[in-house]
Amino acid sequence: MTLRDVSEASGVSEMTVSRVLRNRGDVSEATRTKVLEAARELGYVPNKIAGALASSRVNLVAVIIPSMSNMVFPEVMTGITEILDETELQPVVGVTHYKPEREEAVLYQMLSWRPSGVIIAGLEHTEAAKAMLGAAGIPIVEIMDTDGEPVDSAVGISHRRAGRKMAREIIDSGYRRIGFLGTKMPLDHRARKRFEGFTEVLAKAGLEIVDSEFYSGGSALAKGREMTEAILKRNEEEPLDFLYYSNDMIAAGGLLYCLDKGIDVPGEIGLAGFNRIEFIDGLPRRLATMDSCRIEIGRAAARIIAQRVENPQEGMGEVITLEPSIELGDTLKRRKKPL
Repeated sequence: MTLRDVSEASGVSEMTVSRVLRNRGDVSEATRTKVLEAARELGYVPNKIAGALASSRVNLVAVIIPSMSNMVFPEVMTGITEILDETELQPVVGVTHYKPEREEAVLYQMLSWRPSGVIIAGLEHTEAAKAMLGAAGIPIVEIMDTDGEPVDSAVGISHRRAGRKMAREIIDSGYRRIGFLGTKMPLDHRARKRFEGFTEVLAKAGLEIVDSEFYSGGSALAKGREMTEAILKRNEEEPLDFLYYSNDMIAAGGLLYCLDKGIDVPGEIGLAGFNRIEFIDGLPRRLATMDSCRIEIGRAAARIIAQRVENPQEGMGEVITLEPSIELGDTLKRRKKPL
């Protein structure tokens, strides 16, 4: 199917058909309607490769994220598509499974298609990936984290600041024997930074993490239950009074375990997660958590890409740091007698 077929079906010149399909030039509404109806009836799809040969770019934005099963990133994608839907740009997703070598391979393949921009999760990449990003000559936006130096632009939160903020809230509420449960740090840089900020504030208060439990892979909800059981049993003689989880899913598993065992939350033990995912709204008790600004991050990143495609020099090196808010819920309450 070619422009000529659409031209013959609509009764206008190929040049006019081209202007209508590219939304360029001055074309009457009647002609535009006629061309679009003909194209739709014929099933015509424009050849983007032919246009890309002239411009060296396609109207695709490479979005490289670590996971689609993690509830965080679909919301980021929602924010990205909200903005790009108003442009000619189309997001194309690559998934890395939190593996640096996989990210490098996905980035290589994505850049080989000459996208108009790249949105990529995190600030930590292999040297080869950094070199590819630096040499791409297109807008690059690293998302989710601003604790570090971006290749170009970045949108996210300060995870160290988020960890500090939650630690202060827990300490001010009177909790002192605190356990940590989370993902294995080498694979999750953002969780590591929150942990660093968290322990920094504890140390200033003369406290430290009493015990910790880590996991990788498997159902986060089930792992949350398993890890909570393990850490509480290890500390039966001197019980913990607070559990801080690196994400809401394992925190939800921990909450369900505590409620099943009749443990008083938050009187006997307090709990807090991170991310403020919608899933926790269905729990029998409101979990303390912190909003990670996911949709806002997606929107802001997409806006930077869209603006830079139109004006390549505008906004280079822009860093947007959003401020997450704490929701205390029903699992982080002021203790009557701080220890």
